[in-house]
Amino acid sequence: MGKCDAVGGAKDWASDTRAFIALWALPGAAMLAALLLEPTLRAAVWAGMLVWMGFACLLNARRCGRIHCRVTGPYLLAMAGLVVAYAAGAAPFGPHGWSFLGGATLIGFVVLWWGSERLWGKFGRP
Repeated sequence: MGKCDAVGGAKDWASDTRAFIALWALPGAAMLAALLLEPTLRAAVWAGMLVWMGFACLLNARRCGRIHCRVTGPYLLAMAGLVVAYAAGAAPFGPHGWSFLGGATLIGFVVLWWGSERLWGKFGRP
């Protein structure tokens, strides 16, 4: 397990392979598999997994101060809200809404992860 900086001293879930798989990789795979489901079930899986991953990020940021978790956590929770809004017909993303939401989630997550740690470093104060 990767240690956080000396300030936090707690373990960083994003650096631990098992934790990363359980908290982010498996939920991401579940979202991918849910593309085969009808839209209502897909929305339930996606919203649930995005909330799971978002709260995991927020908890990890609190545990050890991981910088990217401070921005990706709220982003994933916001994307969960957009998924629910689209499924309810309240977000006008058109017939390719699922592609838009999936792409925006993945690209946004990667850009926020990479960009935030390039700008502010890997760890801050928890």
